[in-house]
Amino acid sequence: MSRRYDSKTTTFTPEGRLMQVEYAMEAINNAGSTVGVLCSEGIVIGAERKQTSKLLERSKHSEKMYQIDEHVVCAAAGLTADANILINHARIISQQYQYTYHELMPVEQLVRQLCNSKQGYTQHGGLRPFGVSFLYAGWDPIYGFQLYCSDPSGNYLGWKAIAIGANNQSASGILKQDYEENFTLRQSLGLVAKVITKSMDTTSPTPDKLEIIVLSRQNNKVVYKTLRDEEVQEILTEFKIVT
Repeated sequence: MSRRYDSKTTTFTPEGRLMQVEYAMEAINNAGSTVGVLCSEGIVIGAERKQTSKLLERSKHSEKMYQIDEHVVCAAAGLTADANILINHARIISQQYQYTYHELMPVEQLVRQLCNSKQGYTQHGGLRPFGVSFLYAGWDPIYGFQLYCSDPSGNYLGWKAIAIGANNQSASGILKQDYEENFTLRQSLGLVAKVITKSMDTTSPTPDKLEIIVLSRQNNKVVYKTLRDEEVQEILTEFKIVT
């Protein structure tokens, strides 16, 4: 039945669904797990690093984590090529705001403008939705640390803890059970590592299969840090994480 309605983005099914948008969301469910946890000290985002071939050289640059501005970072789940287009657009939006108003752009305003662009690609028959979801982690003087998630339809929501990508249902179940609002940054690191390893299709989690970043504030400045393999191994050992 859906094949009569999935040739164009703007064609609704009798049930009121847009099949092209749902196909884009399905592409995200096939991507590696990505998890974000918000705490009072900062934000932790972790992602599964998938290696398609042993012959590929490990890139020095992440294909999952991106820095948009000095106060905002994000993690992508889905098509990397689509993510690159949107990340460049987000960086331009943020810099234009800073050039105009001489201050950093509020996090939610940046997310909203980017989602408006994503939603525009669901309104025209000659375009297709972006097959990527983002977890945004940022800080601004108005609301402090904030964690948002957006999908191909242009919807976005603020979260305390969220999982997207493969096995996101089971990952969300672990977050609901284990997350506490008074978690420290170290405890949030342990929770993120636990959720990702439980979502991975392996019985032997190793640091080279995980990618974790931390957004915090030190000396009144937002600090963005990518954990080294040695630091990830310390977390796996400290919290006795096994699948």
